[in-house]
Amino acid sequence: MLKSLQIENYAIIEFVRLDFHQALTIITGETGAGKSIILGALGLIRGKRADTKVLYDLNKKAYVEAEFSLSASRFSALFAALDIDFQEQTIIRREIRPSGKTRAFVNDSPVKLEQLKALADRLLDVHQQFDTLDIQEPDYQLHIMDALAGNLENLAQYELLYAQCQGEKSQLRALERKQRSALKEQEFIAFQLKELLEAELYAGEQEELEQEQKQLSHAEDIKRVLSGLVMGLTEEEPSLSEQLTVMSNQLYTVSDYQKDLPELAERLEGLRFELEELSNGLNRIAEDTEYDDERLEEVNERLDLLFRLQKKHHLASEEELLELQEELQQQLDSFEGLEDQIEQLKSSIIKKEKQLWQQGKALSAKREEAIGPFEGQLRELLQQLSMKYARLKVDLAEAKELGPKGIDQLRFLFSANKGGRLEEIRGIASGGELSRLALCIKSMMAGAITLPTLIFDEIDTGVSGEVALQMGQILQQLSAAHQVVSITHSPQIAAKARKHYFVHKEVIKDRTVTAIKELEKEEERVEELAKMLSGNPPSAYAKANAKELLAR
Repeated sequence: MLKSLQIENYAIIEFVRLDFHQALTIITGETGAGKSIILGALGLIRGKRADTKVLYDLNKKAYVEAEFSLSASRFSALFAALDIDFQEQTIIRREIRPSGKTRAFVNDSPVKLEQLKALADRLLDVHQQFDTLDIQEPDYQLHIMDALAGNLENLAQYELLYAQCQGEKSQLRALERKQRSALKEQEFIAFQLKELLEAELYAGEQEELEQEQKQLSHAEDIKRVLSGLVMGLTEEEPSLSEQLTVMSNQLYTVSDYQKDLPELAERLEGLRFELEELSNGLNRIAEDTEYDDERLEEVNERLDLLFRLQKKHHLASEEELLELQEELQQQLDSFEGLEDQIEQLKSSIIKKEKQLWQQGKALSAKREEAIGPFEGQLRELLQQLSMKYARLKVDLAEAKELGPKGIDQLRFLFSANKGGRLEEIRGIASGGELSRLALCIKSMMAGAITLPTLIFDEIDTGVSGEVALQMGQILQQLSAAHQVVSITHSPQIAAKARKHYFVHKEVIKDRTVTAIKELEKEEERVEELAKMLSGNPPSAYAKANAKELLAR
């Protein structure tokens, strides 16, 4: 339940605090006194956005703080799901700073507006004047029936599966578009890939070919130079090798006479051996080097192919051509896999649609069962509100296709008068009739949906007298199982209060502010009810009538 509400520096409220009764709390006051401001402050608690326009003093922050007394068994799981620490005495606080920045806290821990809204939606149900229009909407009518039929959990499962099915249908449409486009591209991509595959590319080939091309093009120069070197190193008389041998022998003849000479002699002899190996290597290369006109032509043709492919695809190397080849192959593979994906999705959609039809029929059956009791109980409640001949009929028909809420098309048909034709509520029900319908339906739904606190903003719009008195009795009955807060202009409803607040304006230091006073004494309540009945100052008859209302 909502225990208290504190508001500071908000709109024309400097500071107010309201403590709520666990049953029925009534708030009254003249039009424009600030009752709607209280609802606006509650809107902040419910996660609605705000800006600095609501600041009473532009140099100070505004805050709204609501304290709730909650049951762990009913709400600890919700808090855990929202990643908020649960406390039985929970405080929700919203702050609006002069800079425009707003912050939200639950039990002193910062929370996001999405978390706050999800929490407050389970704690408070606020019915404002314009909410009577909801009753005219088919989706809200369906929501009413699902709440009364105990369908909400099953409906959530249906909605989840429906969303998954719709997601797969969207995927399927995208894949089918891709497939249609692919058919146009596939032939061209396949041609490009075939050309690259036939080229039998491999990494590093271009560098190898260019090296071979240089070798073949300069074969005669290579052979001439190397042959000359071999002759000079080892074959002509005297060769460099022979000269080194003579030098080495000479060095050995004196190596015993100086300690460093043996090592130098060995090094000189090593040079001779290395020179001979060098000569052998050069000779092998010279013998293997032959000018091959046919091979040179093959190399040139291969390089021409590589360069042509690179130029065609605006690439710089055979490595990039190989990357392109891999990309083209993947594209072709993806095209070939499209058909499989499409078939898998179609199969999954068929399966889900079958499940949805089954779940939809189960939802429909429970809605059908709830219609009779709903129509009967609503008729009794409307009779209490002086709508003796009012009838509301629920028209439920199976749709031709699956919808987001099931397989049903539902509408409320209404007639307020005896013998009147049943028609859709929109356009046929007056404002007062809509208010009474809204109260009756809301009171029925309250038992089906767990909401600790119900807040009604002028639910009495368009009604007065005995009807308003009956509405007050319904609110009083509703408050036996739920905390109810009602903002009203009706003295008949106000008389049912367990706690009564009077909202008025005061002028303090040349500024108009909203003030709230709890009417604790009977004479204060009599005075307020009498003013609501006849004006200010109230007549003696109005005061007597007010006392009678309080006594009923």
